[in-house]
Amino acid sequence: MVNLPLQPRYILPPLCLMALSALLAALNLNDVLEFNRQLIEQGQVWRLITSQYVHANWPHLALNCAGIILIWALHAEHTKPTQYALHTLFLAAWCGIGIYYFCPDIRIYTGLSALLHGVIVWGAIKDIEAGMKTGLLLFIGIWLKIGYEQFHGPSAEIGKLIASRVAIDAHLIGAIGGIVLALPVFITYLKKRQV
Repeated sequence: MVNLPLQPRYILPPLCLMALSALLAALNLNDVLEFNRQLIEQGQVWRLITSQYVHANWPHLALNCAGIILIWALHAEHTKPTQYALHTLFLAAWCGIGIYYFCPDIRIYTGLSALLHGVIVWGAIKDIEAGMKTGLLLFIGIWLKIGYEQFHGPSAEIGKLIASRVAIDAHLIGAIGGIVLALPVFITYLKKRQV
């Protein structure tokens, strides 16, 4: 039997994230919130963060919501609502700034996928800290996926579905952000091992 984290403290944060993204899609606010390099350079710096929460279309949003649900099922017990909000906000800023500085070819960007890669990496590290062997498998698996994308390029099928090019470099930036988020976990783990 599957033991899902069904308590409100585990369900509400991902539901709020999905609801926010759905609301922004319903209000069609991409023109105001998406990563637009030219407008960011003109001073609209909020786009570095808000671009993570808007999507190219409804299938794009649905794919990211599926990712949110998967992460909830795997790692919800590792975080509290405030921590979830802070992690997603940190990763949104990290990804937006990373795309701006390290992906000059990306002119327009939307979606939660980069941020979600960071959350998955952080969750896998928390699993490892908790002694779960699946954490190591997930950690290796996400880096194999990112490596595959870096060498073979983005999925053409997903690109057609979301009517946009999949920003694989953003996935890499997000995953690195997950490692940065996990630095306190590493430090605590190392201190416990030295005792």
